[in-house]
Amino acid sequence: MTSPQLKTAALFAVIAGLFVLVGGVVGEYLFASWLAGLAIALALSLALNLVSYFGCERLVLWSTHAKIVTAAEAPRLASAVQELAPKFGLVAPRLAIVPTPSPNAFATGRDERHAIVAATEGLLRAVDDRELRAVLAHELAHVRDRDVLLMTFAATLAGAISFAAQIVFFSTIFGGGGSNRGGVNPIVLLVALLTAPIAAILIRLAISRSREFRADEVGAATLGDPEALASALAKIETLSKARPISVGSPAQASLFIVNPFRGASLASLFSTHPPTAERIRRLRAMRRDVTYRPVVRAPGVGSARATGS
Repeated sequence: MTSPQLKTAALFAVIAGLFVLVGGVVGEYLFASWLAGLAIALALSLALNLVSYFGCERLVLWSTHAKIVTAAEAPRLASAVQELAPKFGLVAPRLAIVPTPSPNAFATGRDERHAIVAATEGLLRAVDDRELRAVLAHELAHVRDRDVLLMTFAATLAGAISFAAQIVFFSTIFGGGGSNRGGVNPIVLLVALLTAPIAAILIRLAISRSREFRADEVGAATLGDPEALASALAKIETLSKARPISVGSPAQASLFIVNPFRGASLASLFSTHPPTAERIRRLRAMRRDVTYRPVVRAPGVGSARATGS
């Protein structure tokens, strides 16, 4: 595993452990059964996130005003994606254009067959062909690694923890819990209710940042041109500050290659993306330290990976 993969796995382990801990405490408090607390919280969160997961591409297209385009309508975008998709073992996904001068791009869709890669009008004006290919390689890396699925799973666990805390909160207000309350230390319960939901959100955001590093690494390695993505990120970061995006929702910030909703983050811990300067530094370190060779596979077969020599 690469460093981003290891970090993602570790963060998932932490959020899963937190879920088991909180669900257990809530279950003992309300039902004298840790398993009941886990099951109820997970079921509530899973139901909500499944709706989001299966409808994600339609929701994102609607909220960003993105328009699905044909190869004839966006020949530059289509040519680049059709060239790059086989390098990731993918069939070329559908394409969309977002009508905003703010430069950015995103990928959405629950799997390869439903994938959509979108670019803003501002991005197509801001970057040259080499940089555009690098941005699209980053987005195709997200599609290949099924990051929408991973982030849905993370959101499900984080949501389950929040639901568990709310169940106890409202149960306490309305007199629930009965005699089962005596089995749980009230201090432990209070700490769990106050800290666990916040911790779960922070971990989910950390997973999002880890997946951005991973997509940078995979996209740049498969393309064989880390400097192109570094250059594109620098342009997008600078221009998006001057021209903030006017479509979409801050809840969708993690989809974009650079966070376009600056007001949504109070500090780096609450950011969906790692600092762009650090991403650029890592990409340029790749160029200096390692020669990358993309491993090409037929679309839909196995998994592509980049190896160092």
